[in-house]
Amino acid sequence: MSNSTAIFQADAVSKMFGDLWAVDRVTLGIPRGEIYGLVGPSGSGKTTLIRMLCGLALPTGGTAKLLGSSMPSERRAVEHRFGYMPQERAVYRDLSIAENLLFFGQIYGMSRARIAERTRELLDLMKLSDRGKQRADRLSGGEKQRLSLACSLLHEPEALLLDEPTIGLDPSLRREFWDHFHQLNAAGRTILLTTHYLNEAEWCDRVGLMQQGRMIAEGTPDDLKAEATTRSGQARPDMEEVFLILTQESVAGGVS
Repeated sequence: MSNSTAIFQADAVSKMFGDLWAVDRVTLGIPRGEIYGLVGPSGSGKTTLIRMLCGLALPTGGTAKLLGSSMPSERRAVEHRFGYMPQERAVYRDLSIAENLLFFGQIYGMSRARIAERTRELLDLMKLSDRGKQRADRLSGGEKQRLSLACSLLHEPEALLLDEPTIGLDPSLRREFWDHFHQLNAAGRTILLTTHYLNEAEWCDRVGLMQQGRMIAEGTPDDLKAEATTRSGQARPDMEEVFLILTQESVAGGVS
């Protein structure tokens, strides 16, 4: 895939912290309209990779691009075209739900009228329409996650980077979040997200399996299952088995 067609592009991108390779020569290209999942355990490099792709971390080596702009040097050129939801809930605890959305809307240069309109739309979407005046520090964990997602969607970005957006949520709420993601994708958003819930890989168009900072395998869920079946002879493996089969063999074989 050429750089001109990819919304998210990494070319042999690496990141070191001291002597640790947090991300080790990862290459990927994500086209417009795709839901792409970076899947792997905590410490596998998912968050570091997504932070380099949105310009919040400087690569040690290789290049990262978002919407055709090099990160982080050209971040300002596209910062209004993407939304980022960090793993840590990006909300101000001493502000109400509505005040949080107003604050982020002003950062993006939106008019008060447009912020008010989008606030109504998002609070309805996130089932928080009766909680607008509620302080963020009095919300449940799931409600804070919904508010954090709403803040990343406020300015109607065309590309979304969501870092562990369903972490800590119960299965019912996780499925509800995924319904939102698929609705956003159907409306034209390109989504890159990270997760360590292996079953969530089933709900992505394509998946990258990460382990120890490396991209071990990449493809559609069906492609990865077929590869795992070929390697192991195990019929119809689930995604947890796929991850174990592909990552154990790759790590043992020293694949970069």
